[in-house]
Amino acid sequence: ATSASRNRVAQLLKSRAEALDSRVLAALAERVSAGSDPFAKVKKMIQDLIVRLMEEANEETEHKGWCDTELATNEKTRKQKTEAVETLQAEIDSLEASIAKLTEEVTELAADVSKLDKAMAEATELRTAEKSKNEATIKDAQEAQTAVEQALVVLKDFYSKAGGATAFVQQDAAAPEAPEIFDAPYKGMSGESGGVVGMLEVIESDFARLEADTKAAEATAQKEYDSFMTDSKVDKAAKTKDIEHKETKKQEQSKTLVVKKEDLEANQKELDAAVAYYDKLKPSCVDASVSFEDRVARREEEIKSLQEALQVLNGEDLP
Repeated sequence: ATSASRNRVAQLLKSRAEALDSRVLAALAERVSAGSDPFAKVKKMIQDLIVRLMEEANEETEHKGWCDTELATNEKTRKQKTEAVETLQAEIDSLEASIAKLTEEVTELAADVSKLDKAMAEATELRTAEKSKNEATIKDAQEAQTAVEQALVVLKDFYSKAGGATAFVQQDAAAPEAPEIFDAPYKGMSGESGGVVGMLEVIESDFARLEADTKAAEATAQKEYDSFMTDSKVDKAAKTKDIEHKETKKQEQSKTLVVKKEDLEANQKELDAAVAYYDKLKPSCVDASVSFEDRVARREEEIKSLQEALQVLNGEDLP
């Protein structure tokens, strides 16, 4: 009976080993078939194997729970850190683009302010020279008018006195006979005095007109200069204010960029660590050739087969 039971158990274990592709049952079937172990030892081997398989099942269940928790946590961490890295990188790219644009705009504004300064300096230099020239012209014209006016006074006085003296002399003596070459009566120097005085009056008028025209030109030029300088100063003030605003914004963004880069570095390190930990989990939690469910089912079948083998050894009928 013992030999028959041993053979029956060996066949049972061998059959189940083939069906389940179980190396544990196959190895036990070979030992039972060899018949070298006492009957009691065979029963104990089967009992010990059942205990070991049940312990392995418990350990694997605990490991499966641990894997599920670790994988879920790791996946959440990798997702969060990936999103954080992508968001931070986008923010950094945006900040760098904004800072570059602000730098370019500040450079352009600074160049515009420099051009304004140069234009105002040149305008001031030209205005100063033009004003000096105009003032000199006006002064010369005024002095010339004064001189001509004084000359006219002297001439008019001279001719007036000369005319009076001639009239007085003619009262006592007959006027000299006119030279034979003159057809009209001789009238002394009265015609010459009118020509000289008239010429001087024209010159005085020319100088007066030069003074008036120069004053008008000076007033127009000064007005245009003042308008240009006012507009330029307003434009410069606006551009200078814009430069200050952009520089302040640039400094703020540069500080933010430093913080963002530090955050990116920290989050990237955490992401790298999470990825490395996932690679460490994969062999025991992800890359198993047989799924956890299949392993549980096979182990349950192995335990059931061993329990049936014990029943056979104990002389019990299988259900």
